[in-house]
Amino acid sequence: MQAKIPGMLFLLSPAKSLDYESALPADLPHTLPQFVPDSKKLIDVLQQKSPQEIASLMSISDTLAGLNVARYATWSPKFSAKNSRQAVMAFNGDVYEGLQAHSLAADDLAWAQDHIAILSGLYGVLRPLDWMQPYRLEMGTRLHTDAGTTLYKFWGKRIAEYLNKRLQADATPVIVNLASQEYFKSVDRKTLKARVVECVFEDYKAGQYKIISFYAKRARGLMARCAIENRILSPHGLEGFDLEGYAWHAASSTPERLVFRRRVAGA
Repeated sequence: MQAKIPGMLFLLSPAKSLDYESALPADLPHTLPQFVPDSKKLIDVLQQKSPQEIASLMSISDTLAGLNVARYATWSPKFSAKNSRQAVMAFNGDVYEGLQAHSLAADDLAWAQDHIAILSGLYGVLRPLDWMQPYRLEMGTRLHTDAGTTLYKFWGKRIAEYLNKRLQADATPVIVNLASQEYFKSVDRKTLKARVVECVFEDYKAGQYKIISFYAKRARGLMARCAIENRILSPHGLEGFDLEGYAWHAASSTPERLVFRRRVAGA
């Protein structure tokens, strides 16, 4: 019997900034989200809230609240090219500036579809090519539903169970967490059957190495791109990551926590 090839699944956070305007690559394939009925339940709750309530709930401006109330009002359980675009092309924050999905080749996007999962407050988990309608709903939002007072209560074990299913063909399943702690908390660790490896990115500032949020977010996207382009399927393979001056720091790392450091010129 041929041995199963070990694999990994990379987790990313979504982004608050969205891009539904720029041109998409030609003949870009799409898939549909996995948890549309659950998303519909959340939308039903959000549609009952006024712009003022949304502004308070999410600590956002009245303008942003109005924009998102309009998004909830037009959200549909039927996805199309008119109301959606592929998640990895729609998210537009620091992580996705590092990932640069628009410049990935078709075979790279196909590999990403199998090995990357984007955690989402509204959609639970998205594959890169899943169609996504615009929204804002951070995982840490204290939204009351029939399941409880938080989105963590709402999603419960389902995200972890889904990840287990994605990895069930692997002999030694591994999750590489490139998501924020806010989002990774949505993965029930008691349910998850995979080993978890975290990547930490530190920059030298004021005489010491520390995590600087902006740079760390971008580095998570860079790591995802490195994995995609090099088809990395083991934690050991991540140690060669060297984009934009980062390098694996063995002395600060453990098998479950890989530390990458960068010292810019003059620092």
